[in-house]
Amino acid sequence: MFTGIIEEKGEVVAIEHAGGGARLSVRGPLVTSDARHGDSIAVNGVCLTVVEAADGVFTVDVMRESLDRTSLGALSPGSAVNLERAVRADQRLGGHIVQGHVDGTAVLLSRAPGESWDDLRFSLPESLSRYVAEKGSIAIDGISLTVTTVDEDGFGVSLIPTTLRLTTMGERQVGDLVNIEVDVIAKYVERLVVRQ
Repeated sequence: MFTGIIEEKGEVVAIEHAGGGARLSVRGPLVTSDARHGDSIAVNGVCLTVVEAADGVFTVDVMRESLDRTSLGALSPGSAVNLERAVRADQRLGGHIVQGHVDGTAVLLSRAPGESWDDLRFSLPESLSRYVAEKGSIAIDGISLTVTTVDEDGFGVSLIPTTLRLTTMGERQVGDLVNIEVDVIAKYVERLVVRQ
């Protein structure tokens, strides 16, 4: 489990495609400081398992399913990525419950820079629209954010300078593909209601 509070911005060092999947190596000195084989690290919101970690770089295997359903397949050496280690039970839950199980992708539709924050608008896949609510939580590329607006065409978020500086959101351009994970509580509530 993750919180959506990004620990550091990392950089893709290498990506090797083989057998339908890929092996991804990422530079992240902070998240590798205590990383061991088998640990979970979220890369742009996708929970991945560490297979190697040394000298500030960790390596993960990415299956075809993850490449097809997320934006990870578009990464290349030099790409910036958001990194977060799995939360420990004794830590504060600063964002919201993020599983690292991406529900789909969205496209950045518009960006309006402000004096104190930027307003970003994203597309919203129809299959996920019922889980997104104004003032609710959503994870975009692993970042815990509050939805500011939502309608049938998309949703918006507002980003403070800290988020813009410490995550990849400061670099995102209109047309960029991002990973989204809706609030898991909404999915469980729907399942409980439908089964009654």
